[in-house]
Amino acid sequence: MKATAMAHPIQGLVKYHGMRDDIERLPYHDSISVCTAPSHTRTTVEFSMDYDEDTFVVDGEELEGRAHERVEAVVEKARSRSDAAHTVYPVRLESENSFPTNVGLGSSSSGFAAAAMALAEAAELDASREEISTIARVGSASAARAVTGAFSQLHTGMNDEDCRSRRIPSNLHEDLKIIVGLVPYHKETEDAHDEAEDSHMFQARNAHIHEQIAKMRDSLRNDDFDSAFELAEHDSLSLAATTMTGPEGWVYWQPATLAIFNRVRELREEEDIPVYFSTDTGASVYVNTTEEHAEYVEEEISDTGVSTTIWDVGGPARLLEDEDDHLF
Repeated sequence: MKATAMAHPIQGLVKYHGMRDDIERLPYHDSISVCTAPSHTRTTVEFSMDYDEDTFVVDGEELEGRAHERVEAVVEKARSRSDAAHTVYPVRLESENSFPTNVGLGSSSSGFAAAAMALAEAAELDASREEISTIARVGSASAARAVTGAFSQLHTGMNDEDCRSRRIPSNLHEDLKIIVGLVPYHKETEDAHDEAEDSHMFQARNAHIHEQIAKMRDSLRNDDFDSAFELAEHDSLSLAATTMTGPEGWVYWQPATLAIFNRVRELREEEDIPVYFSTDTGASVYVNTTEEHAEYVEEEISDTGVSTTIWDVGGPARLLEDEDDHLF
């Protein structure tokens, strides 16, 4: 049984940091994100007795070590929920990204979301996107939100009934434009999550985050652009403070990152343009603005010396039905 799916990566708006359960990847608190398009991951999976073992290939490279283990966890979760006899056979999974990876643009979120969506189909699961989000979550908690798409919230919890992603109704997708300032710098998000609890800022962030979640939900429901993306900007700073004060002192930001921050604030304070920066655990920057100002803002960000592109809001993970869409 072969199936192909695609998913869009996420930009974290109120981000999670640290996990209470490393196996099921259960975060300590809720998180909210928005999917970005046309950036996407396309993934094909097939269970077959013709294969000798489970094999996972991403952008032409076969996965080994920890990367293989994380995909295997998603595969096994899908297998555990399936009654289809063919899921006992080995599986081949191939995935391709349409955008740079490991630079803070959420490739793990779209990768595991597309994998979970394709696996659910290939394993003949009769599952909703909310249910599929719990399969994606064991690969990457952010992937749960990439399954449900657009503006989504991953709810914390101790089990799959509670810890799943749900959409947040909002019309902000109609006007939101996301300028990506690409700052190449390799990073390992999982390492930062592993030591999150060791930061003296961790408890302070946890105490603060619940109010931020409530405010973000309200801003999105009320289509309040400035409130939503000012919150996202502040959350990026909070996340970085926690990351940088862990044992390893992770510093992902580069001089080009800070140059973008400064230009965004100049545009907002001196030219009264609705524009806000946001980062995940990486050096690249999301610059959130409105359609009216998008081209001008992109020019200004490009003038800082980085490569730029304009993205829109992406929808939920979905199956691709055409056989030509299969990667093998």
